[in-house]
Amino acid sequence: MKTIVFTGGGTAGHVTPNLALISRLDKSEWNIHYFGMSDSIEQRLLKDCPDVQFHCITSGKVRRYFSLKNLTDPFKVLNGIRQARGLFKKIKPDLVFSKGGFVSVPVVMAAKKRCPVIVHESDYTPGLANRIAAKYADTVCITFSDTEKYIKGDKAVHTGTPIRAELFNGSKERARKFTGLSGEKPVLLVMGGSQGAQAINELVRSALPMLLPRFDIIHLCGEGKVDTTIAGEGYLQYAYIGEQLPDIFALADLVVSRAGSNSIFEFLALELPAILIPLPLSASRGDQILNANYFEQRSYAVKLDQEQTTANDLVVAVNRVYDARRAYKENMRKDRFANGADRILNLIFRVTNK
Repeated sequence: MKTIVFTGGGTAGHVTPNLALISRLDKSEWNIHYFGMSDSIEQRLLKDCPDVQFHCITSGKVRRYFSLKNLTDPFKVLNGIRQARGLFKKIKPDLVFSKGGFVSVPVVMAAKKRCPVIVHESDYTPGLANRIAAKYADTVCITFSDTEKYIKGDKAVHTGTPIRAELFNGSKERARKFTGLSGEKPVLLVMGGSQGAQAINELVRSALPMLLPRFDIIHLCGEGKVDTTIAGEGYLQYAYIGEQLPDIFALADLVVSRAGSNSIFEFLALELPAILIPLPLSASRGDQILNANYFEQRSYAVKLDQEQTTANDLVVAVNRVYDARRAYKENMRKDRFANGADRILNLIFRVTNK
């Protein structure tokens, strides 16, 4: 049997692509380990994977801004390297696959010269953790074709991002039973990431009088962000959707969302046209803006600026995308890199069989 170590965490976006790959590995042929932090999102999500051995390590966050923690966190990274090296001596991995996030840095550094390392970058430009990890990697899988110019050393391989297989098994009928919607109107799905996006929530709610005559709306608001004072026929609010998400995707005709890479590539794979409202520069390094630009340039989505968009602008964009939905779907259908799972798995098999 071969042994593989996955790492990545801090957000769900650093974990779910790993889960998409793990679900495709034959457990009779692979010993699967996951390195992450204690009491983290990666540990919580891996609880439903009994065939995966989870190992806790420490790590420090890599910051681009001044913080007193920058004085102590390097020692946490060094401790994480030591912990990872000790675990590697016991489990003897054939490969390390890193999805990014600051927890992955000590794991990738410890793996250097012990086994091959594959790093996956989701965003248009690499984040700081992956820029560090790429120096220790043998291969860097990229989601966007344009990202190759940011990867040094001829390591980049355009694979796309792995999509969870269960997302393709959604049922409109189950979704209608779950939501109680009649199916007489097209469905607009609104989502702002695992924590919700208050700016999107407020924008959509201000546009409800103009949207509800034409659309039923399923609004994933985020924990603690459901507004019980707002009621309207055809407007459904959920803090979070778990196992029913594939069915909700199947029912939706279009989506309003942030522009995180994993989410928008799920939309692409499902041929779900989108109105993307990326995090502004005031709240991010600008990666979502670049992601959204890439999708808009290929006519997969329309991008709106959070700080300038009005309720009327949103309504115009929603109607525009819905009216042209067949053209958007056709464009999305032609993208050969909508789902990178097979390419990445073939790369893993090729590297470990050498």
